[in-house]
Amino acid sequence: MQGSQEHFKGKKVTIMGLGLLGGGVNDARYLAEHGARIVVTDLKTEKQLKPSVQKLKNYKNVKFALGGHRMRDFKNVDAILQTGNVPIDSPYLVEARRNRIPVFVSESLFAKYAPEITLIGITGTRGKSMTTALIYEILSQNIKERKIYLGGNVRSVSTLALLDKVKPGDIVVMELDSWALHGMGDIKKSPQISVFTSFMPDHMNYYKNDMKKYFNDKANIFRFQKKNDVLIIRPHVKKLIPKSLKSKLIIADVEDIVDYKFIVPGEHQRENLACAVEVAKQFKIPEAEIKKTVKNFKGLEGRLQYLKTFKGIKIYNDNNATTPEATIAGIRALEEENGEENPTSPRLRRARIILISGGADKKLDLDLYVKVVNTFGKAVVLIPGTGTDKLMTNYKLRITNERAKNLKEAVKKSLGLAGRGDIILFSPAFASFGQFNNEYERNDLFMKIVKSLK
Repeated sequence: MQGSQEHFKGKKVTIMGLGLLGGGVNDARYLAEHGARIVVTDLKTEKQLKPSVQKLKNYKNVKFALGGHRMRDFKNVDAILQTGNVPIDSPYLVEARRNRIPVFVSESLFAKYAPEITLIGITGTRGKSMTTALIYEILSQNIKERKIYLGGNVRSVSTLALLDKVKPGDIVVMELDSWALHGMGDIKKSPQISVFTSFMPDHMNYYKNDMKKYFNDKANIFRFQKKNDVLIIRPHVKKLIPKSLKSKLIIADVEDIVDYKFIVPGEHQRENLACAVEVAKQFKIPEAEIKKTVKNFKGLEGRLQYLKTFKGIKIYNDNNATTPEATIAGIRALEEENGEENPTSPRLRRARIILISGGADKKLDLDLYVKVVNTFGKAVVLIPGTGTDKLMTNYKLRITNERAKNLKEAVKKSLGLAGRGDIILFSPAFASFGQFNNEYERNDLFMKIVKSLK
């Protein structure tokens, strides 16, 4: 897109947060290749960020200020581009705004300079990744006259780089987390088609236990929609939607998809599917074609993903369950699908799930999580972290429970506790930080461990 190339040429941009996931690298690379003069700053040192720094070393218009931020990098520049999870009250961003310097995230910078496209945005505490994947799959398989792109909070996807690809009339399906939506609020823009899957406590360590602040960011998914725009929600979100909503509200109903064949277990996942189907209807895709695509959908890595059966034990990867509620949903979904009647007490199902859980604390309530684990779990193996410490100090696990020093040992212990017909469910319920740089690193390690089982 020629306009974006011209806009960034010669502009001074501070990128706040390089990280190791690739998002900061992709943003820096894109802006550098389009002529911007960039300073990349991060609290981590150059040594800690070596893989990311190496990818940018050859760009002469990229400078580094690592191991801490400098206030001067937030003055006298044309824009700040921040990655997610920068503290709300960061003095550096306060300084930038005091100097009337615009602050963007990659999604909002894309949305600001993209041509006349149709933007489909998906958010929710849980379910946004599955819903995004389903929407993209259905649209890309069934719409041939328009190009479909995937962006936002999706692994290995550069949202800014889409500016060189998209043309008027194209469709962009974008997963939007609360940080991305905070950025969309800054440019006062919502997607034309929005999906809001769920809202429950999360990131309370970031939002300082303030659910109103968390919802305020999430609400940007619909806040700036116009009369002809559409908001699609799961039923329990309805009470959160203001009566002043300007767009058309559609409540996705699982009763409309009872005859859809869908490989992913769990009622909550069928609710996500119902949302995706409603999006497809906006493009007049025949229902028979939607059903065909859904039937062939293979699921999503790290979201209640069946990996293999090893010595009669089913192993599932639910790595992206980083909240207690997400793990609860996974346990219940597998229990519904695989549970057996207990011959000694017909009203109780036989506990078959060995849960691998644990990690870093996000300051979320664990009461229901513990109750569900005690009710439906056969055993639990916990990997290290501040959340694990909190769980073991303040709560009572009444089923067999063991600690592991790392994920490899956790898998080994779980196999020792499981018998034929049982299920090993890796569903952390906590964040990855501490033992891992990010949840993708944790996911990849689990996949590697399971793949190596012989």
